[in-house]
Amino acid sequence: MTNFHDPIRHLKYLRQSLSQDNEAIGFFISAGCPLSVDMPKDEWPLIPDVRNLTIAINAALGNDDKYKILLGELKKSGKDQENVEDILSFLRGLLAVAIGGDVRGLSEADLLALEGQICAKIVDKLDVPLPNGETPYHRMSNWVRSIDRKVPIEIFTTNYDLLLEQALDDLEVPYFDGFVGSRRSFFDLRAVEENLIPVHWSRLWKIHGSINWHQETVGQEKKVYRSSHPEEGATHLIYPSHLKYEESRKMPYLALIDQLNRFIRRKSSFLVLSGYSFNDGHLNDAIINALKSNPTGMVLALQFGKFNLSKEEGGGHRYPKAYELAERQHNLNVWTYDQAIIGTNQGKWGAIKHKDDEDPDIKEFAPSVLIEGGDGASEPHVKLGDFSVFTDFLKKFIGSQVGEQDVK
Repeated sequence: MTNFHDPIRHLKYLRQSLSQDNEAIGFFISAGCPLSVDMPKDEWPLIPDVRNLTIAINAALGNDDKYKILLGELKKSGKDQENVEDILSFLRGLLAVAIGGDVRGLSEADLLALEGQICAKIVDKLDVPLPNGETPYHRMSNWVRSIDRKVPIEIFTTNYDLLLEQALDDLEVPYFDGFVGSRRSFFDLRAVEENLIPVHWSRLWKIHGSINWHQETVGQEKKVYRSSHPEEGATHLIYPSHLKYEESRKMPYLALIDQLNRFIRRKSSFLVLSGYSFNDGHLNDAIINALKSNPTGMVLALQFGKFNLSKEEGGGHRYPKAYELAERQHNLNVWTYDQAIIGTNQGKWGAIKHKDDEDPDIKEFAPSVLIEGGDGASEPHVKLGDFSVFTDFLKKFIGSQVGEQDVK
């Protein structure tokens, strides 16, 4: 027997959850979100996904003999040559054992040089501005600043680009990202852990680092700094491999993972994931362990596309790890265009029983979020897995949020 979920009921629940000004509300922005920025056809995407980013890096460094050796050793280890994060993790694993010597035909100096070249290519591809005008990032930032909150909004991201910072700056949304100071901003661990931050500042936690973070040696110590723009020739801190780093490299990443844990463990916390494919086991563990310890917390994963891959894409489930986790964890819900797992129950979105003139919510959601009989199907499609559609959803109820707050 097929289960069905009422789309109107759950959309109302989402809107109500996001309308609270005294509860912990957060967003988790991941790799799929930059793909939603509208660009001219010949310039899309603004930032490539991981696979296409890796293809570009492999093409740029493909004639380097040392890089060829690295990719060859990567292949022998069964890792993905078209995932730059796998490449960086593997390289840094070799670095951990290559101190003062060679490993797999590569010296410590070779590996450090390759790491610098890879990171420089990543920065080159990711250091791009948002186009002028309205973008999904601007719509989210506008929603964040729309009302005063008793509990600040927290934004977590695995992306190393500066798109969120640009949108928040453009709309003059005050935020704290763990760094303080103006000439050479440094990471303030105490402010992060003890929450010594003004309530009206939103929080931006870049848990995989950023293209404008870099490392410097000061005296006998290596310290982490943030600049306004990526610094040429700097040691960029992007994508931790979760191996044993020296404390100065480990500290920002682990502190921000702890912040994600603390957020989810807060009473009645609500975290919306967008653009995340659940391919990072380390983050999955952090999310699930926090949810297990806090039955009042809720994580909603909005996934792009249908529940299953199309025949052209190879068939099968699109996000198998997400489904596996959601079917075991009652407070992790997953929504795709045509199906959802809610409270561990998988089901299709059910047919809408109301007519437009009987329920004003139909009129509000239908134009962009809810498509009745979408793609030739008899069931509706909920398209919030598209980051652009989700932020348009946020935009639609800014006015009602402000009005509700004025009444209080």
